[in-house]
Amino acid sequence: MTTNTSDTAPAFHRSEKLGYLLYLSAATIWGINGTVSKVILLQVGDAVRVSQIRTTFAFIILFVFVALTNRKAFKLEKAEIPVLLVYSLFGITVTQWAYFVAISKMPVGITLLIEFTAPIFVVLWIRFGRKQHVRSSVWLGLGLAVGGLALVAQVWNGFTLDAVGMIAAMLATTSLVFYFLLGEKASKRRDPVSLIMWGFGFATIFWAIIAPWSSFPWSALHGTVTPFTSSEMQVPMWILIAYMVIAGTVVPFVLVVMAIRHLGAAGASLIGMFEPLVAFIIAWVVLGESLDIVQMIGGIVMLVGVYVAEKARPEHS
Repeated sequence: MTTNTSDTAPAFHRSEKLGYLLYLSAATIWGINGTVSKVILLQVGDAVRVSQIRTTFAFIILFVFVALTNRKAFKLEKAEIPVLLVYSLFGITVTQWAYFVAISKMPVGITLLIEFTAPIFVVLWIRFGRKQHVRSSVWLGLGLAVGGLALVAQVWNGFTLDAVGMIAAMLATTSLVFYFLLGEKASKRRDPVSLIMWGFGFATIFWAIIAPWSSFPWSALHGTVTPFTSSEMQVPMWILIAYMVIAGTVVPFVLVVMAIRHLGAAGASLIGMFEPLVAFIIAWVVLGESLDIVQMIGGIVMLVGVYVAEKARPEHS
């Protein structure tokens, strides 16, 4: 007998307000996590290993939670396996790894500026791939959002950016499009928590093959670090790793999948553009990367653009 995994996703009513709240919460958490992850990355020195830590421990937490609350979610239909595999490898694994490579070469804010052009491609897919009507004002909103981000990042100085970092950021952008679109498709068959669990599960297997745990540099995780440039305060590495895994990974990923169910891929990805602004603010406080008046204006323009584009999207995208 074929098991219908749609039973793991109870009926719910779409709520745009709830969707906005969920994704804004996730974007804020991820914005903070950008700085936390960079501190960890500078200590460990390997984007693959940081990705492996994040993915594996997040999977363990989700696996235990699903085992205790929803064992039916461990059952897979053959039809959903290909989607989950692509969602995991491209939407989760590549996005995280490419993002870590990019922030190791460039500022967090610049990386996110490039990565969060993904909503443009999501809307283009909805328009030309799904053949759905997109109101013309969406392009004004997208233009304002991207233009605002350009002011925040001051991209006119971007020609000096590291080439490897730029390529990695563009790869993260492409992978993020897969994450939004496939997350929307896969979330129709199962609940958000089990979806993320399977996504991280396949990613965990992938990293274990590529980078065996037997050669993991455990010594890099010991001791303390000084995350604040203007302070000598020491923070144990385990606290930063715990934040990256739990608050910076498990919680926001689940929130995003829940938001996608309410807003659709286009709506959720546009609201996600709030993350770079949060990341800039946190980097200012923690890493001493101050914002000037042009960057502040850019942040306001960005938020206006996100609002305009979100209001212009199709109701059922």
